[in-house]
Amino acid sequence: MRIEPTRTIHPKLALALMAGLCLAGCSKESAPDPKTQIGARPDLPALEQYLTPPMHVASVVGWKQGEKPTVPDTLQINALATGLQHPRSLYVLPNGDILAVESKAPGTGPIKRPKDFIMKWVESWATSGGDTGESNRIKLLRDSDGDGKPEMQSVFLDHLHSPFGVALVGNDLYVANTDAIVRYSYHEGETRITEPGQTLTQLPGGPIDHHWTKSLAASPDGALLYVGVGSNSNITENGIEAEKNRAAILEVDRVTGRLRIFASGLRNPNGLTFEPQSHALWTVVNERDEIGPNLVPDYLTSVKDGGFYGWPYSYFGQARRSAGAAATA
Repeated sequence: MRIEPTRTIHPKLALALMAGLCLAGCSKESAPDPKTQIGARPDLPALEQYLTPPMHVASVVGWKQGEKPTVPDTLQINALATGLQHPRSLYVLPNGDILAVESKAPGTGPIKRPKDFIMKWVESWATSGGDTGESNRIKLLRDSDGDGKPEMQSVFLDHLHSPFGVALVGNDLYVANTDAIVRYSYHEGETRITEPGQTLTQLPGGPIDHHWTKSLAASPDGALLYVGVGSNSNITENGIEAEKNRAAILEVDRVTGRLRIFASGLRNPNGLTFEPQSHALWTVVNERDEIGPNLVPDYLTSVKDGGFYGWPYSYFGQARRSAGAAATA
């Protein structure tokens, strides 16, 4: 763990942070049995309240030369590409080209409270320090012979605004920046798009932009786009007015750009995809923090039109009330 020597912190705030970090190791609760965490009604522990919640920050450890993740004996794994700057998501085009979205946070969130300062400081421990290179772009990787080693890499799209989601419908390529869905003309086989895109619709962005990544998926018939928009807070501490069209999946008409809320109460929906047989929309939801080391678990769910999934008033159903819900209900 490395802290830059130029950073300073007020002594009283440092003392509070140190006390909080000491408390982080005081929880006696062990992790639940994974077998009890499956299904619509997992066995969840009771919520816990803290003056300073536990913080367990993962250390950044790079892969050594030749080091690989462990996979079953029947599988093989190799690095497809290295040296990418903050790769966030992948998208495979019909011809097999792979788009790797490199993206940095927009950095628009104001620091107003001691909690915000501490969170930014602690989060800095978990960064790799690789912020000197280019990002906010999309790289194209082409592996024509399928050997897992791309013969070429090119900058496919550049100068984007914290991009994340990508969807191709016909010859229209859609990129979900943090504040808008932009449409580009795509021609199969091209390795770079230089023509400017056209904004299809604006999305909730700054000035706070707490959850800034915007997942994107096209409906099976290609008529509609679905975009995941995370909340602007952990649990509405920035005010309910900051949550307009957030903590939701928005449905966007691909021709007119008209949008509506398709489903709500989803704190931070990511990884949107349609199941190929039922055509049901599925998402992974990053749930709220600060109510216990084993609460609230993230979950995978199908999403129904008009459905409400709890945030900020409850989690895993209305029977499980979130701490602080009484202040926001």
